Amino acid sequence: MTDTKSMLVSVVMPTLDEARNMRARAAEIARQDGPFEWIVADGGSSDETVALASSLGAKTIACPLGRGGQLDAGTRASGGAIVLFLHADTALPDGALAAMRGALDDERIVGGNFQLRFTAEGLFSRALAWCYANQQRAFGAFFGDSAIFVRRDVFDALGGFGGMPLMEDYAFVRRLRRRGPTRRLGLVVRTSSRRFEHRPFRTIVLWASIMVLYHAGVSPARLAQLYRPHRS
Repeated sequence: MTDTKSMLVSVVMPTLDEARNMRARAAEIARQDGPFEWIVADGGSSDETVALASSLGAKTIACPLGRGGQLDAGTRASGGAIVLFLHADTALPDGALAAMRGALDDERIVGGNFQLRFTAEGLFSRALAWCYANQQRAFGAFFGDSAIFVRRDVFDALGGFGGMPLMEDYAFVRRLRRRGPTRRLGLVVRTSSRRFEHRPFRTIVLWASIMVLYHAGVSPARLAQLYRPHRS
């Protein structure tokens, strides 16, 4: 059995104008069990994201905007045997890296994710979290806002995210699950509700439409035009 306790974890974070989230993420990462490194792959922020992340201990790299490409670039700049893809607006719970290493003690497990909750209170947010959880139970699908982690050698063998600007997480997880079993950990990550809190039903319709169009063969580049990057 592989000893994962001493394995370096690379926390790879794609950013665009996320300065307001950097201090919180830095504090959460700093509380984790080491060893770890924090890589910020910035897609052209106009605020203080890069300077602030660097001052807080992150290794920062500049790359073209597009989440799949940013995640690939961040991973290429990393050195960990385990990679955690963490969105800048997703809070990481204490013990997250230790839980990941524990799951990967089972050599069959290729990666996984966390339980997901949203920051907004209310029935809609709870219902959406319930849908996410049951979608994973029923179909094995999960997304980047639930903090995906993977063995680095598996990531490399799968070719990473392929630079996809949208749906990169969904496509990657489908390939990952064909590679081997994944595990959803019991710890909860909390992700921002900013995408939908002011227009929930419109956002859900947009998400559903993008999924249908993707399966109909519309390119991720065209879909990305419908789903603009969120600037804090």
